[in-house]
Amino acid sequence: MPAVGIPTGGSNKEYPGNLTPFVTVTCIVAAMGGLIFGYDIGISGGVTSMDPFLMKFFPSVYRKKNLDKSSNKYCQYDSPTLTMFTSSLYLAALLSSLVASSVTRRFGRKLSMFFGGLLFLIGALVNGFAEYVWMLIVGRILLGFGIGFANQSVPIYLSEMAPYKYRGALSVGFQLSITIGILVANVLNYFFSKLKGGLGWRLSLGGAMVPALIITIGSIVLPDTPNSMIERGDRDGAKAHLKRIRGVEDVDEEFNDLVAASEASMQVENPWMNLLQRKYRPQLSMAILIPFFQQFTGINVIMFYAPVLFSSVGFKDDAALMSSVITGIVNAFGTIVSIFGVDRLGRRALFLEGGLQMLICQIGVAAAIGAKFGIDGNPGELPKWYAIVVVLFICTYVAAFSWSWGPLGWLVTSEIFPLEIRSAAQSVNVSVNMFCTFFVAQVFLTLLCHMKFGLFIFFAFFVVVMTIFVYFMLPETKGIPIEEMGKVWKGHSYWSRFVDNDDKGDEIEMGKSN
Repeated sequence: MPAVGIPTGGSNKEYPGNLTPFVTVTCIVAAMGGLIFGYDIGISGGVTSMDPFLMKFFPSVYRKKNLDKSSNKYCQYDSPTLTMFTSSLYLAALLSSLVASSVTRRFGRKLSMFFGGLLFLIGALVNGFAEYVWMLIVGRILLGFGIGFANQSVPIYLSEMAPYKYRGALSVGFQLSITIGILVANVLNYFFSKLKGGLGWRLSLGGAMVPALIITIGSIVLPDTPNSMIERGDRDGAKAHLKRIRGVEDVDEEFNDLVAASEASMQVENPWMNLLQRKYRPQLSMAILIPFFQQFTGINVIMFYAPVLFSSVGFKDDAALMSSVITGIVNAFGTIVSIFGVDRLGRRALFLEGGLQMLICQIGVAAAIGAKFGIDGNPGELPKWYAIVVVLFICTYVAAFSWSWGPLGWLVTSEIFPLEIRSAAQSVNVSVNMFCTFFVAQVFLTLLCHMKFGLFIFFAFFVVVMTIFVYFMLPETKGIPIEEMGKVWKGHSYWSRFVDNDDKGDEIEMGKSN
């Protein structure tokens, strides 16, 4: 049940339309853009636990891991260079998402998706053939540029193509692709690590070319969205296309609303400045806080450092990689649960349940690791039951994230922005997401070394804060057309003070370029 005074939304408009096979296939292909992000999250942690990779590029970490048996388990992977290998991608993604905003708005969503796939493809090639650490870093930066473009454009594309009644399920396809990418990467890491000759890491990194080719080719064959076509002046084509994707002839009401939104957005010469207007305060707040909270659940610590984390708590390399495969499977199935539940149960219910479940699991992991590793990080021989307990806690945590903050962090932020600020606001969303991912990746191994098991309590604190935030501040957006989304803020006890006065005349600042 939503909190008192917080509406669950509701709209007087119900656009006619069906979930056509054409739009279903189109959204599935577009959602494949999430594969590149997911594959990278899964592959990087597995590669950094492979001995041949560490021997070639990070020999000090290899010595600490394999030769210094007295080494504190919490600190065996604490290396600034190794951390930079992982986190440099996210800083590049942050920068490219800002550029992607202009490309998406002026040239359409497809071109941004194409650039994303192409840049990721080049980065995968550089990493696969890397001989020096600087080549790894350059490859990671190119991968990051690709992810920035894809993560900026794909969620917008999905939210605009999907009929509003099914927008949640189809948009969650993006997160499902991320989880599939993570799972595939974990499986490949497990098998490639067993290859003789130490070339497994090259195949793992170079294998990123496959998801890159999928989104690159997919972006060429996909149709553009009606919203984008109207923005670029092709109204007749947009109306014909809208009829095709909705599967009905009567699309006048929806089309007219899209045109009105486009005409309003065209008056905005500087969407970045427009985004700072008081009436967009709710959307801007969500564009910043939701991705911030999403990363401070600690999920990427679990997903791209899973093999390292499991190895650090005493699992052998094979067992660590297999445990990562298990969490990857749980992640994928949890996202499928979200696909079927998000348009039935609503966004808020999944957010709140997921937050509570993650909190319990993080406290459990902290207690389990603290009991065995203590402060000095030397647990001695670990019993099998202990390994099973740790994996169960982490899997339950991953399941909670995968049907709540994982998909909804992308879905809600893609559906709440009006057209005139949509590209700019989505860039803010992606940039905050990538910066927080970069920050967490950059400091995690150091924090693990110094905070030890208390690191999981650190993330549990943020889960408490974000759950309270959702309960009081996030209105329900289930079943509301994007062009009608402004009503959820007007009906909210807090956000209404920002939008009521400004929206009465639906005024839009005539973009004065500063």
